[in-house]
Amino acid sequence: MSTPAMQSALAQMTTMAREASQVSSPTLGGNTEAAQADAGFADALKSSIQRINELKATADSQAKAFQAGVPGVELNDVMVDMQKASVAFQMGQQVRNRLVSAYRDVMNMQV
Repeated sequence: MSTPAMQSALAQMTTMAREASQVSSPTLGGNTEAAQADAGFADALKSSIQRINELKATADSQAKAFQAGVPGVELNDVMVDMQKASVAFQMGQQVRNRLVSAYRDVMNMQV
């Protein structure tokens, strides 16, 4: 996945995190900007993983329904759902790889 695509995905995750933080209840013990930023990133990461899981579950259920011969389940819909889940999973892997790389870079910094 290219850098602009990753930045676009990160911007989308940030937007989703802002929307989620407006709905969620405030945390206990005072709200500092650092705590909000940490919670925002954690929420964004959590919601992204949940979305990937939902896409995978949907694709699996569609595939099983198609295999069972359920009326109204078309092959093209199954294939599109499977591709959506695959692309989302690959994006999740790339985000994970970038996070691990950034963590290693920070840990290797000399003070």
